[in-house]
Amino acid sequence: MDQAATLRTMIKGESARIRRITDGYKGGSFSSGTRPKVIAVTSGKGGVGKTNVVGNLAIVCQRKGKRVVIFDADLGLANIDIIMGLNPKLNIEHVIKGEKDLSDIIVRGPEGVAIIPASSGVEELVHLTEGHKLNLLSEFDTLDKMFDMLLIDTGAGISSNVVYFNAAAQERIVVVTPEPTSITDAYALMKVMYYQHGVKNFFLLLNMVKDEKQAKSVFESLTNVAARFLAGVSIEYVGFIPWDSLLKKAVGKREPIVCSHPEASSSAHFRDLADCILKRTEDIVVDGNIKFFWKRLMSIGVEQS
Repeated sequence: MDQAATLRTMIKGESARIRRITDGYKGGSFSSGTRPKVIAVTSGKGGVGKTNVVGNLAIVCQRKGKRVVIFDADLGLANIDIIMGLNPKLNIEHVIKGEKDLSDIIVRGPEGVAIIPASSGVEELVHLTEGHKLNLLSEFDTLDKMFDMLLIDTGAGISSNVVYFNAAAQERIVVVTPEPTSITDAYALMKVMYYQHGVKNFFLLLNMVKDEKQAKSVFESLTNVAARFLAGVSIEYVGFIPWDSLLKKAVGKREPIVCSHPEASSSAHFRDLADCILKRTEDIVVDGNIKFFWKRLMSIGVEQS
């Protein structure tokens, strides 16, 4: 029996059970008592340190007792494994094709942070068959019981793939630097998210800044423009990461700065960021959970295809 036939046989036997599970999502709710957070970390422009933010934020949250899993969805520059010092041999494409279970591809990084490696196969999510969707939903059902937080390392820009993951997430952290192109591209991303998907709430993190004064200046510039042209959009300041030469050294060594240099200024600010994000999301009414995120993701794919 070939691989496709094997997958169809497996899905046929599981489809009724999975459909009962997915029925629980009607009305944007899920019957499970757990409510893991799903947060996308994104940017309008590449090279702003987004992946560094994901890796270090994940580690600090893990230290604070949260069970964190990272999904590397940056197809152009999928490098969370580099930041974490890993060399994964399997990725999400093997799960999509039914070759591996999700548990087979998850790797553990520093402090026990779990990572779902990416590949160009993520693009196939917008063209999945019903059988593949049911298989993936069954696989990701297990994550709700294993983790408290899913961090999505999206690509940069306003491509359909970036918009795709941001639209499905519960919250979004937009990483911006003081560079004019980073600011304008961040605004463009929020504009697209607002007009195409009705997303109104964004967290804004300033990276590679001299000090808090510069960070607040960039934040005020963005919020002033949004107030004029994006009525109803809320941009919340969640802090800044200062320019730090030790951070560059840590990247070169393939080590997260909070591990290699916990005393560094940037490490202290990553700890502040984690406190801020955990506090901000604590009382937010969660719209589903990790599996619900994947169901929404696939539904958006159907609409776009």
